[in-house]
Amino acid sequence: MSTDIRLVVLDMAGTTVADGGLVEQAFRAAAADLGVADGSDEHARMLDHVRATMGESKISVFRHLFGTEDRARQANRAFEAAYHDLVDAGHCTALPGAAEAIGRLRGAGLTTVLTTGFSRATQDRILRALGWQDVADLTLCPADAGRGRPYPDMVLTALLRTGTDSVRQIAVAGDTGYDMVTGTRAGAAVVAGVLTGAHEGQRLRADGATHVLASVADLPELLGV
Repeated sequence: MSTDIRLVVLDMAGTTVADGGLVEQAFRAAAADLGVADGSDEHARMLDHVRATMGESKISVFRHLFGTEDRARQANRAFEAAYHDLVDAGHCTALPGAAEAIGRLRGAGLTTVLTTGFSRATQDRILRALGWQDVADLTLCPADAGRGRPYPDMVLTALLRTGTDSVRQIAVAGDTGYDMVTGTRAGAAVVAGVLTGAHEGQRLRADGATHVLASVADLPELLGV
């Protein structure tokens, strides 16, 4: 397709970075720290919520699950510590074709931004592990924008920080329904779901995907670059 896209906003885990169940593993550590026994009904209910809300800001997920701000922050600290250990142990890899796709987009003159539902500390940990400190023009986490997904804040912050003229010049790509809702709420012209992560095509379309791709490696062709 021929588009007037100038800004591409990409999710990380599940879209450009292989998740490999790391979020669920780190959540188990967080739940244990709060005294929720693995295998209990409460744990199963919480894990279902984590799966359903993949893409949302993690601290928001923990506020919902654990009720008070103190408990949510305790869970978030335990989650981040466990996730960092997994990253440091080498369990973090780029999805096939992701770096090449980003390079192709940037080579065609499209500004490319990486976003996440993780904290800045976790996002930077992943970027360092992959050697991706300079892979994109900009990286954003929820704290940089005000609110995380499903709100449009990160996409609109990307527009403002990069000087993009119009929301209709934005393409958003992600693997979760929340990514699709975020792109739609931001007014992006292209909201592309990818099938390498948390949610299937039916959920992606229901939440506003304009296109569903096998992976982010197909995005440059979709955008005509």
